[in-house]
Amino acid sequence: MTTPTSAGSSQAQGVGIGLRHAHFEAFMHSTPPVGWVEVHSENYFGDGGYDLHVLDTVRRDLPVSLHGVGLGLGSAMPLDTAHLARLARLVERIDPALVSEHLCWGATPHAALHDLLPMPLSHAALDHLCARVSQMQDTLRRRVLIENVSTYVRFRDDEYGEAAFLAELARRTGCGVLLDVNNLYVNQRNHGEDALAAIEALPPDVVGELHLAGHRVTDVAVIDDHGSRVAPEVWSLYEAALRRFGAVPTLIEWDTNVPPLDVLVDEARLARKRMNTVTQAHA
Repeated sequence: MTTPTSAGSSQAQGVGIGLRHAHFEAFMHSTPPVGWVEVHSENYFGDGGYDLHVLDTVRRDLPVSLHGVGLGLGSAMPLDTAHLARLARLVERIDPALVSEHLCWGATPHAALHDLLPMPLSHAALDHLCARVSQMQDTLRRRVLIENVSTYVRFRDDEYGEAAFLAELARRTGCGVLLDVNNLYVNQRNHGEDALAAIEALPPDVVGELHLAGHRVTDVAVIDDHGSRVAPEVWSLYEAALRRFGAVPTLIEWDTNVPPLDVLVDEARLARKRMNTVTQAHA
């Protein structure tokens, strides 16, 4: 197994935002006051086109994180080596600061389901994920971060809590964890889990990135829709995560009802203010 290295030549620091199509023109005219940007890897697998031109331009001024949503590491079928090869080609081109994927499955032998579906948290699933994460890291020749997901079911035969599962995955493969704080809150509301306990269950040195996002409360469940500002309860959990993990790179995710760029920049400012306050007090 290749010993995974941490990142590309440009390091992500502070608070970043997602680079979304609605804001391409603004990014091409000026660089917003954010620390870095994240893109969904699969949107840039082509050999050319305007989107890749924008990404090439933006990366000259800001570090880039490649965040995968389609590899389906937990799927039972063999890992999609063509997908992984396209990702490796994009990594070589962009030299990203961070590369991440999700703790999920998303395909059967007959169809890609285009969703981040929850894994059973079992010993067998952990063995399966370890082999796949190692294969991904060997191909990319770098450390990847694996993100916890929001779920709407838990499995009766689970043998781990999600945080313990991720911690063991990191220990066995050398990968890192992308800790989505909003997902912790969503799962706390939907399953009665303890988000603060999950934060404390992760070793401080394995968390390489934090995500913040909005959610939607319905009569049935709390939905992780990335369509609004960060909720007060999630800000409180973020501060707890900063106390536990330090000033790791933080992303504001906003993927539905995408607002004007200045709203995203303002959310990043609020996160940066909390990061500075917590880390200074901790120091």
